[in-house]
Amino acid sequence: QVQLVESGGGLVQPGGSLRLSCSASGNIFRINAMGWYRQAPGKQRELVATVTRGGSTNYADSVKGRFTISRDGAKNTVDLQMNSLKPEDTTVYYCNAQIGSGNYWGQGTQVTVSS
Repeated sequence: QVQLVESGGGLVQPGGSLRLSCSASGNIFRINAMGWYRQAPGKQRELVATVTRGGSTNYADSVKGRFTISRDGAKNTVDLQMNSLKPEDTTVYYCNAQIGSGNYWGQGTQVTVSS
């Protein structure tokens, strides 16, 4: 089994910053990629940012220039630094890890951007 534990969500004012962290543990053989997705009520889960084992990153257009994803391969962690947050960034954020042939998700962490 693989567990993904997220932390760092919360309430922030527009223009503020938050940092999300995710730690993977358990039966980890090979992490191919880790990333962050988000899902608003009634909508499909969407990619925010991903980083591969080799360090290649991919960002949703809506967060480019504002969010930065980083990964620590030795610690099996992935962070998402979110700057210049907007109200439309408000939703639940999910950590994802692609390990071997499996696809794993965290429990989600709420991010609320409001004045």
